Amino acid sequence: MWGLGAALYLIGFYQRVAPAVITRELMSEFTLGAAALGNLAAFYYYSYVAMQIPAGLLADRWGPRRALTAGAAIAAAGTLLFALAPGYAAASLGRLLIGGSVGVAFVAMLKLAGHWFAPTRFAMLSGLALACGVLGAVSAGVPLRLLVDAFGWRNVMSVAAALTGLLAVVIWTAVRDDPSERGYASYAPTAPVHHAPILQSIRQTLASRNVWLVFLISGAVSGPTLTFGGLWGVPFLSTHYGLSTSQASMITSLLLVCWAVAGPFVGALSDRLRRRKPLYALGAVLATAGWCAALLLPGVPLPLLIVLLGFTGCASAAVMVGFAIAKESAPAALAGTAGGIANMGNMLGSMIMQPAVGWMLDRHWAGAFANGVRVYDFGAYRAGFALMIAWLAVALVLLVFVRETHCRQAQ
Repeated sequence: MWGLGAALYLIGFYQRVAPAVITRELMSEFTLGAAALGNLAAFYYYSYVAMQIPAGLLADRWGPRRALTAGAAIAAAGTLLFALAPGYAAASLGRLLIGGSVGVAFVAMLKLAGHWFAPTRFAMLSGLALACGVLGAVSAGVPLRLLVDAFGWRNVMSVAAALTGLLAVVIWTAVRDDPSERGYASYAPTAPVHHAPILQSIRQTLASRNVWLVFLISGAVSGPTLTFGGLWGVPFLSTHYGLSTSQASMITSLLLVCWAVAGPFVGALSDRLRRRKPLYALGAVLATAGWCAALLLPGVPLPLLIVLLGFTGCASAAVMVGFAIAKESAPAALAGTAGGIANMGNMLGSMIMQPAVGWMLDRHWAGAFANGVRVYDFGAYRAGFALMIAWLAVALVLLVFVRETHCRQAQ
């Protein structure tokens, strides 16, 4: 049940990161600069972020099975539109459809976890969800690059659309919202659930200070990882370290893999210690230090840079503890809504930072071209990446005001 939701989340991460590997093709075919490319990639995030509260409400009221099925079907249509797009507008619409549709996956997974798994496994499952997603991101690294070189990006995306459509059929056939539908005992609260009006549900969820603090902090912690690994890391490494696109993709994939592998361990440790805030704060502090060293210092040797990125990816995995904090700080009946708000903040970082970094690159562009594509110097990249680190600095201040939940669900 949970694994099929994870499969859609995997596809969502694949779609999220894919533009980083085909930047050359997209910039050349659609005649894009850095800001326009950042906006094309960010169309995914615009709809993804906008869907998070509706996705939480759908998961609470409509059920994960229906939400996941509809999400996979619309994602298949959006991917096909992107694959066949004759121009920038159609490609942007395809990305918009993809982002909004796969936006239901993570929230539905959290809702399924609350029914099919014991509460003491929630933070670990949040970390495993990240691992599944990053597996999709890694498949959009070197494997996607090799497939694009062999068959062309449009053909590869068309096959991805077909596989996503097949997943919609499998989810509808196999997934059930609660174990009782299969004759098993459920971990969900047994008390009858009364669904308040939608706006009242959102107000009830946001009444917890922790929920909106996690909303703001998560975007700062995960934003740099998704911005660097999902778009600007490959051109940065290719330009300033003389790497091929495949080699640069391997390094950005390493960042994401470290993020994914550390996620379940951080979640399980938080569950075991029955503490949330210390691990959440420690991860944010270490991630800030890692990004500062990796991206702001000129002339970092490539081996050291790889180590720094791996370390920073592991530290950034603490963002998954935030989902447990949000879920435990809201009423149990609104777990999906709380997860949606938290994930909305989580994606807000990359939604804002991908085009913002591109805008800063264009502002500091020295006029250089290579094969018809703009080339940006280190100073331009440093100015762009400084925006990410500034948000992280604000998040460190906000962390002081987060309340410890001790792994207990709010009543």
